[in-house]
This record gives sequence, structure tokens and C-alpha cells, in this order.
Amino acid sequence: MSQLIESIKVENRCLQHIEWHNKRFNEARRELFGIQTAIKLEELIAIPHCLDNKVYKCRIVFQKEIKKIEFEPYQIRSVKKVKLLHAPTIDYHLKYLDRTAINDLYKLRETADDILIVQNGYITDCSYANVVFFDGSTWLTASTFLLNGTQRQRLLFEGKIKEKEIKYTDLDHFTKAKPINAMLDFETTQTFEIIK
Repeated sequence: MSQLIESIKVENRCLQHIEWHNKRFNEARRELFGIQTAIKLEELIAIPHCLDNKVYKCRIVFQKEIKKIEFEPYQIRSVKKVKLLHAPTIDYHLKYLDRTAINDLYKLRETADDILIVQNGYITDCSYANVVFFDGSTWLTASTFLLNGTQRQRLLFEGKIKEKEIKYTDLDHFTKAKPINAMLDFETTQTFEIIK
């Protein structure tokens, strides 16, 4: 039976944007296991006393029920260059614990820091994050994502980014690109270069 994960940013001993994690967590349980009863993760997560005010990742492993909750200090990955890779068959629409297909692709990055996955000519995601692209006036994210990340959903809801079909042949039209996920702040995350 498939195991899933939910990764939540903890800062100043507070769970960040928990309502978006609850939504994804409960939608995944409903899709995979038919469970209709929603869970509020904040009622089940006890932040350990040993955690200080720095940034931590709360990682929840679950199936029908939560199997494990763990906390680890978070270090931002330095991503300056990403390599474009075509992978038409990867399915990661739920946040599965088993990331073998993505990890195998990641090994092909050569001198790049990460990968940017293309499916059937359309941009999807990096190995660990959705991506936003700046066209000179607007930040855009691909409508052909692999995983509908919580940060992506929230930024769309708040109107800070817009969704669009983005072909890999469109990449020259953008002046900047950067990763977004629950652990990365949209405003401060560094941009990267795309290697074709």
C-alpha cells in the first residue's frame, strides 16, 4: 500500500500555512483510501520542546492513518542551475514517499544543481519544488505541474502568481525562474539559470 508524506514548515515553533496542508492531506486520503473524515493536523502535531525558533521541516508519513511525525532542521538548497529533462511517464500527483522515478532523473543532472522536468513538451516541476517564471511583469507557474504544491495553491489563491501552459520552447520569454514549495518563501527564494 502506498505511503505518502506531508512536509510542513515550522518557524518560531509555529506550523506555517497549516490550512493548505490539511487540505492536501485530506484530499490524498480521500482519493487513495476513500476516507471522508477530515483530520486537522495541528491537533495531532506536538512540536517538541527542544525545537528553537529556527526553521524546521515537520515530515508526516501516512497511509489511512499517520505512521510517523518527525522534525529536522531545514537547510535551503543552493540551486543556481537546473537541467531540462524530458520524462513523459512520471506520475507524482500525490506526494508519495517513494520518489524513485524522480530520484533517478535527478541523477542525470550532470553539473546542474537540480532538474526541470518536461512532459510531452510542457514544463512541470523541479525535483523537489514547483517553479515560477517571471515574464517581466507577472510571475507564472505551469498548469502542467506534477504535484499541486501547497505553496503553489496558496500563491495562486492570493493572486501573487498566475497559472499558464508553459512549453519548454517558451522558456526564452522569461527573465527569471525560481522554485517554490512549502519550505521556501516566494519573496526571498533565489532565481536560477536553465540549462537546455
